[in-house]
Order: sequence, then C-alpha cells, then structure tokens
Amino acid sequence: MAKWFSKLRPADTITALFSFFLLVLTAFFYSKIPSAPYLILIYSSLIFFQLILVYLSRLNSFLTLTRDIIFPVISVLIIFDSLGPVVHNINPHDIDYLLIRLDYVIFGCYPTILMERIMNSVLTDVLQVAYSTYYFLPIILGVVLKIKKKNEEFEKTLFLILLCFYLSYVGYILFPALGPRYAMDHLHEKTLGGFLVSKPIQEILDLLEGVKRDAFPSGHTGIALTVLFLAYRYVRGLSWIMLPAVTLLIFATVYLRYHYAVDVIGGVLLAVVTIALGEVYYGFYKRRDGFTAH
Repeated sequence: MAKWFSKLRPADTITALFSFFLLVLTAFFYSKIPSAPYLILIYSSLIFFQLILVYLSRLNSFLTLTRDIIFPVISVLIIFDSLGPVVHNINPHDIDYLLIRLDYVIFGCYPTILMERIMNSVLTDVLQVAYSTYYFLPIILGVVLKIKKKNEEFEKTLFLILLCFYLSYVGYILFPALGPRYAMDHLHEKTLGGFLVSKPIQEILDLLEGVKRDAFPSGHTGIALTVLFLAYRYVRGLSWIMLPAVTLLIFATVYLRYHYAVDVIGGVLLAVVTIALGEVYYGFYKRRDGFTAH
C-alpha cells in the first residue's frame, strides 16, 4: 500500500483528497442536495480517473499530458461547476451584507460605486479582457515550464495552483456571497457597457460560471498572484510579461463588480496561505521514503 501511494504526486493527492472531501460532504447533506446522486458519481469518477492516470500516464506521451495538464484543468472546471447546487443547499446564508459593510468600514465608501467615476467603454473592454486572462495564466505557466523541461518546478507549480483553487472553493462553501453585481445592483447608477468585446465575453463567462456564490475570497486574485509568484520564481522573464495582466485583472475584479474590495484582500491572503501551506505540504511529500516525481 505504501509503495502504491508513493506513486501519487502531491498534485494527484490534492485532487483526489478534495474530491473525496466533496463526496463525503455531499453524502452527509444528501437530503438537502437535489442532485446529490449525480454529484457523488462525479466526485467518485474524478477520484477513480485520477488514480488510474497515475499508472496509465506511463504508457505514452498523450496520457502523460493528460495527467499533467488536461485532467487537472478538467477537474478544476468540473469541481467548480458542481459547487452551484452544493454551496447554497448546505449553507444558504449569503454574507454579502457583511462584505458590503466591511468595504465601507475599511475604505470609507463602496468601491464598486466609486469606480463609476472612471467608467468608460474602452476601459471596460480592456479590463474585461484582463479579467479573462485568469483562465489562461496557469496553463501558460505550466506549458512554458514543460517546454523548458523544468519538470520538478512544473510538479510543484501544478500542486500549488490546484491547492489555491481548492482552498478558494472551501472559502465559497464557508462564506457564500453573490458579489456586488447582484447584491448591489440597485445601488449602481451606471451600466457596465463595453465598446466591442466586453458584453460577449461577459455573456460567455456568465454562461460558463453561472451563479456560484463565489465572491469571497477572490479566486481570481489568489490564483493570479500565485501564478505570478511561481513565474517569478521559475521563469522570471515570463513574470514580467504577466505582471501588467495580473495588475489589471485584480483591478478588474472590483471595477467589473464581480468582487467587493474586501474579496481582493481575501484573495491576497489566499495566495499567501496557499504558498505557506503548500511549501509545508509539498516538503512533507518530498521527504517521504520512496517518493518520486513523475
């Protein structure tokens, strides 16, 4: 058994463990979640395929690519999509009122309303594009590390990014919030109107993401900062290219009303906790006898 588990990388383990956590959570609240049987099947399948890929990935390069990039991306997307029926059915008490209040206490205003002073269609387009880079930054970093054959760095990067995603999902379960686009819609005087690309991008994101009560912490901020940190550590030239996109992305989270400003603070803390916990967790696995990266 120990030899079998030694074949699991930290990235494999964290996905399997988090899927198992959601499986147990769904089973515990089975009567409250209408789609519980379907979700249990989904989480069980993710665990099964994650473990199977540990062995299949040695057969050919495509299966290796599947284990390293394709399956992690699919897992993150599937798990995120599954949170819709999970979060609101087990924790129906949104905390938007608290986040709105914290914004006012910390900043002396409502940041999304303050942003209306600088709102214009071109800026909205630019920031909507920047906000969308969130979906590509982790993949770009992973591909670059693969191309440069920095395999050890890739393994650690994959693990830390997955850990950041999953910690943000725990945050959504504990602190469900719709975000200012919905909770403060009646207070906004201006409509977010773009020039060319903002509306179609927003419609696509709304279609893909739906309403997940995923405002706090800002996963966009946490993931972007984690990726930027890892890029600076392992591919410094790439980090300087990413820096403007990450800066605009974080600003866009509030400007585009996806997040409260306090969500961004939560996202910064998320990145710090991810890196701190991840270093300890990863170090533990590296010290285990028989651990080898694949």
